[in-house]
Amino acid sequence: MAIKNVTLIGGGVLGSQIGFQCAYKGYNVTFYMRTEGSITRTKPKVDRLYTIYKNELETAKEKGGPVSRGLTPNYENPSKEELDQLLANVDKAYNSLVYETDLAKAVGDADLVIEALAENLDQKKAFYEKAKDLYPERTILCTNSSTLLPSAIAPSTGRPEKFMALHFANNIWIHNTAEVMGHAGTDPEVFKTVSAFAKAIGMVSLEVRKEQPGYILNSLLVPFLLAAETLCANEVSDPQTIDLTWKLATGAPAGPFQILDIVGLTTAYNIVCASPDIKDPNANSYKIAAMLKKYIDAGKLGINAGEGFYKYNNNTKTE
Repeated sequence: MAIKNVTLIGGGVLGSQIGFQCAYKGYNVTFYMRTEGSITRTKPKVDRLYTIYKNELETAKEKGGPVSRGLTPNYENPSKEELDQLLANVDKAYNSLVYETDLAKAVGDADLVIEALAENLDQKKAFYEKAKDLYPERTILCTNSSTLLPSAIAPSTGRPEKFMALHFANNIWIHNTAEVMGHAGTDPEVFKTVSAFAKAIGMVSLEVRKEQPGYILNSLLVPFLLAAETLCANEVSDPQTIDLTWKLATGAPAGPFQILDIVGLTTAYNIVCASPDIKDPNANSYKIAAMLKKYIDAGKLGINAGEGFYKYNNNTKTE
C-alpha cells in the first residue's frame, strides 16, 4: 500500500516533530486537535521546528559539513544543490500543514494515522473508540506510545489487524530512530508497510519482533531516568550534580535531567503515575510524581517551555 496522506493525532512535543518530519519528506500532513486552543499551542512548536531545520541547513550551506541524520541520507556531505532543495522542502512542509478540529475531516482521507496523545491508556482507548468508524477501509493506525503495548489498545481500534506501534525518539531529525512493533494480531503486510514508511521519512526502522513494554529504547532509558529521579526525590542529590556525575563518569553529552527536559516532564509524570504503588506516600513513584508535579504546576515543562530542570533560550541550555 502506498502512503501519501498522514494524520497526526495530537501536536505535543513528539506529535509536532513527527508531523513536520513527514511533511518535510513530502507527505500530506494533517494535525487533528480537539480545540482551537490546542492548535494555538501546537503552532509555536512547529514554528520552532521550522527555524531549527532552516538554521541547520543554511549553516551547512554556508560553512559546509554534515547535517543531522534525519534530514537527508547524504547527511555527511550534502552538496549545495541538495541543500537548496532541502531548504525548499522545509518551506513547503511548513506551508502545507493542515490543522483540523473536525475528526471526520482530519482522518477521512488518511492512509496512515499516527496517534501521539498523552501516555494514558484510558485516553488513548477513548480516542480510538470515538474514531473507529471514521477512517477509510485502507487506513493503517499507529500509536506513538512509549510504554504501552499495542495489544492493550488494539480492541478499541475497530481494526486490530491494521494497528501497531510506531515509536520515535525525541529530536526526530537528529535521533532518527523509529521502533516498529506490532501485536499478535497485526497483519504482517501492515508491519512491512509501516517499516518501509519509517525509512521513507528518514528514520532507521528498528523492528521489534515481540511485544515488549518500553520497546527497546525505553526498556533501557526509563529505568535510567527513574534511578536519577529517585536520587533527587529522596534528596540524595540535586539534578545538576546528578547530571554532572553522569557526564563526567561516562562521557555522555547529556545527563538524565537534561534528557527529561527534552522528553518533557508531563510525559515523565504520566509514566511514573502508571506505577502500581503510585498512591503509597512511602513509595519512590509517589515521591517522584510529587517532585515532577511541582515543576509542571509552575509551567516548567521542559525545553519546549523554555524551562524544566534547566532554563533554555532557543533550545540551548542557559542555566
